[in-house]
Amino acid sequence: MSGTPGAPAPVPVPASAAAPLRIVIADDHEVVRFGYAGLLATQPDFTVVGTAADGAEAVRVCRELRPDLVLMDIRMPVMDGIEATGRLADTDTRVLILTTFDLDEHVYDALGAGAAGFLLKDVTAERLFEAVRVVAAGDGLLAPTVTRRLIAEFARIRPARPTPSTPRIDTLTPRETEVLRLIAEGLSNPETAARLHVSEETVKTHVSRILNKLTLRDRTQAVIAAYESGLVVPGVGEG
Repeated sequence: MSGTPGAPAPVPVPASAAAPLRIVIADDHEVVRFGYAGLLATQPDFTVVGTAADGAEAVRVCRELRPDLVLMDIRMPVMDGIEATGRLADTDTRVLILTTFDLDEHVYDALGAGAAGFLLKDVTAERLFEAVRVVAAGDGLLAPTVTRRLIAEFARIRPARPTPSTPRIDTLTPRETEVLRLIAEGLSNPETAARLHVSEETVKTHVSRILNKLTLRDRTQAVIAAYESGLVVPGVGEG
């Protein structure tokens, strides 16, 4: 057995211990950047690895540091958050959009560019922490009722106009189409499972197949695709 005689035994690291989520904050207001950084630093599973004052800097910092997630403001100089989000679409960094208004006219564009979700700037600390964990985990949609309202509003403003880039919904099976319709209407996996009388694991399998077939990154992009393809029409079937 190797080791230095008399040296203390190494402390084993629990197998369940995970590295902290690596986060970048992009906002053109210094107070906002430092404010979010201070809040996130209070959580043992978060570490802020960098900040950016504009979209171009956000892209550069994220490509250099490869964080798990970036909190991205929309309205920034040099390059806005929408373009920056699009330029990070080919990376593993997930984008959580920061917005001042819950119906900011640019949020829909940001989601379409590949953002995993959005967050209001007046959010509470606990909601911020929850949102970061949800998006970093790959669940995409947070606060489904709010996200649903926002997407539905801008889908209403922009009637469904399938384009050559719109995913082919007709490649899905009837059950997959049904699952996509339900998550686009704001239902979580447990709620979808209850509605369809199947297990949550079955729903997760369907969601995974939907994303693979439509070559989508996450549930948020699936919701966008459902609205843009006309599968879900705002105001129809909503109670």
